[in-house]
Amino acid sequence: MAGEVLVTGGAGYIGSHTVIELCRAGYEPVIVDNFSNARPQVLGAIGRIAGARVGCRMIDLRDETDLASVFARHRFVAVLHFAGLKAVGASVGAPLDYYDNNVGGTLALLRAMAHAGCRHLIFSSSATVYGTPRGVPIGEDHPIAPVSPYGQTKAMVEQMLRDLAASDPRWHITLLRYFNPVGAHESGLIGEDPQGPPNNLMPFIAQVAVGRHARLRVFGDDYETPDGTGVRDYIHVVDLARGHLAALRKLPLRPGVRAINLGTGEGTSVLAMLRHFEAACGAAIPYEIAPRRPGDVASVYADTQLARRELDWVAEHGVARMCADTWRWQRMHPDGLR
Repeated sequence: MAGEVLVTGGAGYIGSHTVIELCRAGYEPVIVDNFSNARPQVLGAIGRIAGARVGCRMIDLRDETDLASVFARHRFVAVLHFAGLKAVGASVGAPLDYYDNNVGGTLALLRAMAHAGCRHLIFSSSATVYGTPRGVPIGEDHPIAPVSPYGQTKAMVEQMLRDLAASDPRWHITLLRYFNPVGAHESGLIGEDPQGPPNNLMPFIAQVAVGRHARLRVFGDDYETPDGTGVRDYIHVVDLARGHLAALRKLPLRPGVRAINLGTGEGTSVLAMLRHFEAACGAAIPYEIAPRRPGDVASVYADTQLARRELDWVAEHGVARMCADTWRWQRMHPDGLR
């Protein structure tokens, strides 16, 4: 199913890595992005890595007129939908912004897709839809019970997509629920480049290592885990991008909606990740123990059997590679793509 593919949020962290994999697989990605959490410089880096110029329109998905113009100029075989606000903490303080952007933007996108006759969609969902896990590993049949406005927006979009597919059997939709994306492209030309203080562990460790922060705060060391710190399922962003490519290839074969976890199926603690990063950068990374954060849980990692079975996909890169690639990116771009 090669052809033109619309990638919303394609200049962002996960989107940009996926665009590269799409190019290498023979697809023609077209990016739409409002650059609220991405930098235009990433487009040049994508071109250098992929060896091709990728088209990009700077628009907001909620602008239905601009969005319709994009669909009028192209014949997309599918849409990969990454665009959305994604900080859990920020969503608590500004929930209406999250509902407006994440749910409203998706609604406008679906209307444009239906009008253009493009009904193949891969939605960038999240393991946050599961909320507090009842046990690990977490399978796709785990109850949906998000505990933040951000998680609620993902769950609401998932439900909207299920309702849409139930109303029209021409829709083919895959919901990819991924766990903790980390790492960077092996070239060091693109990686996670948060605007403002990082919300996630790996970019914060990297910024401490490069001197942008004095130390890492580890929230809680008294969980029931091997070293007392929280355990999460970290997945290399390139593996994640290739998971989207695998889902895209399978998309025409299955109408309706399918939710699939993307993770490694293994957990890594905060302190273990810190030690791996110290090995990658060759220096000690200062840290301090802070109180637990409300809502954090001891251990979260994925059951990945469905992805292996349905997509013929499995994560290949381990934690050492995740840290090495992140450090290469951060060392080459200590201040990000500014």
